[in-house]
Amino acid sequence: MRTNWHDYEWQLLRDGPLSPNLHMALDEVLTYEVGAGRRKPTLRIWEWGAPAVVIGRYQSVKNEVDLENLERYGFEVVRRISGGGAMFIEPGNTITYSVYAPQELVAGMSFQESYARMDAWVLEALKTLGIKAWYQPINDITSEGGKIAGAAQTRRGGAVLHHVTMAYDIDAAKMVQVLRIGREKLSDKGQTSAQKRVDPCARRPACPERQ
Repeated sequence: MRTNWHDYEWQLLRDGPLSPNLHMALDEVLTYEVGAGRRKPTLRIWEWGAPAVVIGRYQSVKNEVDLENLERYGFEVVRRISGGGAMFIEPGNTITYSVYAPQELVAGMSFQESYARMDAWVLEALKTLGIKAWYQPINDITSEGGKIAGAAQTRRGGAVLHHVTMAYDIDAAKMVQVLRIGREKLSDKGQTSAQKRVDPCARRPACPERQ
């Protein structure tokens, strides 16, 4: 039977900056803990302690990352337990959060329906900032200016993990040097710069300053 957001008492976690590897470990542990009923459904807001490329469960480092530029810019590569594409992370430029919920919250839903449901509250929050955004299947939040955020999701141990990375600001030139996929996507769409495809929050006057 499908449940609703208000059926649960939620816990908010917001720690200081942590290493990328520790963030990956926490995502896995908290997913299983919520699924087993040993902790309340949880919203965790991340702070990054170091620059990183986060690749999806099924991705190849060789295919996604330019290792020479990765080392040049001081990034590390970590792998998350969900699928989806590579994420380019720089501390202070990225808003990341995870939702750990009992799987009943998305019971009977396809992945596309589940993404839409888990992103809906964020779209409402962006609306209050004057940012018109919408869910773009299968896993993006986008606006007229381009992609705002990307999500990934997995269901395991009786829980659903939904995590989102949102660009607060971005060094797009560096991103396409570090990520091979960035170059391919830009080329496929005939675009000449990453700025045309990504729409970070900081470009907007209504975007609040990071604290």
